[in-house]
Amino acid sequence: MPTITSVFSTSVLATWLALPILLLALAGFANWTQSKTKIDHCWRLAECLLQGLVAVTGVVGFLLLLKSAGLDTRLPELGAPLGLYPDGLSVWMALMVSFVSWVILRYSRDYLRGDAAFPVFLPWFLTTVASVLVLVFTNHLLVLAFAWIGVSLALHQLLTLYPDRAEARLAAAQKFITSRLGDLAIIGAVVFIWRHYGSFRIPEIYALAGEVGASSPELTIASVLLAIAAVLKCAQIPFHGWLIRVMEAPTPVSALLHAGVINLGGFLWLRLFPVFEGFTAGHFLLLLAGGVTAIVAVFAMMTQSSVKHALVWSTNAQMGFMLFEIALGAYTLALLHLLAHSLYKAHSLLASGRAVRATAVYFSGRPSVPQLVLAGLASGLAAATLWLLPGLVEHKPILAALLVLAVAASVLGMPSGSTARARVSVVAMAFSLVPLYGLLNLVLGPAVTAVTAFELWPVATLLAWLMLGILAVMSLLILLVPDWSWLQRLNLPLSQGLYLDQPFERVTRRWASQWLQVGKEKKGHARYVLTSGESS
Repeated sequence: MPTITSVFSTSVLATWLALPILLLALAGFANWTQSKTKIDHCWRLAECLLQGLVAVTGVVGFLLLLKSAGLDTRLPELGAPLGLYPDGLSVWMALMVSFVSWVILRYSRDYLRGDAAFPVFLPWFLTTVASVLVLVFTNHLLVLAFAWIGVSLALHQLLTLYPDRAEARLAAAQKFITSRLGDLAIIGAVVFIWRHYGSFRIPEIYALAGEVGASSPELTIASVLLAIAAVLKCAQIPFHGWLIRVMEAPTPVSALLHAGVINLGGFLWLRLFPVFEGFTAGHFLLLLAGGVTAIVAVFAMMTQSSVKHALVWSTNAQMGFMLFEIALGAYTLALLHLLAHSLYKAHSLLASGRAVRATAVYFSGRPSVPQLVLAGLASGLAAATLWLLPGLVEHKPILAALLVLAVAASVLGMPSGSTARARVSVVAMAFSLVPLYGLLNLVLGPAVTAVTAFELWPVATLLAWLMLGILAVMSLLILLVPDWSWLQRLNLPLSQGLYLDQPFERVTRRWASQWLQVGKEKKGHARYVLTSGESS
């Protein structure tokens, strides 16, 4: 006989599943109706559904806490028949997705009112969000793969809201081609995981990983394919050109892309890393792509004069760091990075109109001697703390070095002419990154499956330290001797990401141009031609 707890848990999980389905149904209705009044009602109802999703996800998280405290809420058993995987990762992701989506939707209602794209935006926005939620909720690899594809196809419609903008349509077409390559990679990875474990269900695969082993040629290939899918989704070098060129889309679309969709490469690995045993070829590929992207994008961001372009390169760099952390086995840090970046980037893009005024501070170009002393003091304290408490960084010296660099950079970023009080405050806040990271790591740690054994290959360890050294040395040179002639000559190449996107850019641009031309000839009306060449 079902207990009260089981009945309540079942009701909560059923509601949790029903909300994305309702978002999809509302998207279909909003796309069908021509009534402006009904469309306005759809916008308000969509906001209510997203707010409800935040609340219900909070209840699921509370039930998980009760389960960890010893109360049998039977969430995993009750979620399985519904196709749900109610764990800490899905709860944190659902909270972030629903909250950020609600903020973007509320912003968009005023931003797009009176715009020709107003009635078109809502259906595809809701479809994109619902697809992301299905991807986060599901316990089945095939559903995960098809939701991954659905996110990309729905986002494609948002990127082409203004089909009269030729460059925007061309960039969206390039992104479409890149995404289809990622789709092939994730489908291939799912097939190889199934060949090894004989199951598509994620909980069953987790259980089998400890019994039949998590090492085989099939899993090695799967790890590489998952890494390729993540690199393509996160717009890593050399596949990053489209990310800069799709900025012609409306600001809410850019916020959805940068604060949500582009993070899914990280979520994919956070969900599936227990499938593998230790460091794999896929981890090495993530280390290489993420590290190179982080280094190039950081310096490219510093050379931009456009606020939006600087934000794009910032996204590029942050995704590089996130994949770099995953490659090191720092999965909790990667989850923290993913959540923090989503909130930060949504705010940055939605508030980008105020960015120029908000950042109108004076920098002399070189840090002063007191500033260098304070940066050394703060980073020294951080290093000493991490030396005494290595558990804060999971006993990974590379992560400790990253955190120390972040502390030093925070102090060195002080504007010139800061008062003594302001400098003390900045040093205190910079050093507080260490205990804050420890606290957040403690909060998010239970959401990530524990790693039993994870040893980097010697060549991977060497490569990681080399990348970190290049980042530190180049940053110091730019700060201390920005007038050196060879640094000045690097300014233009760095602003273009060292042109590393050009080979892939030329190929996708040629294919996209051909598709667009064929689409025009077939339809003869640009309004109804998608950048993929398909009709709407």
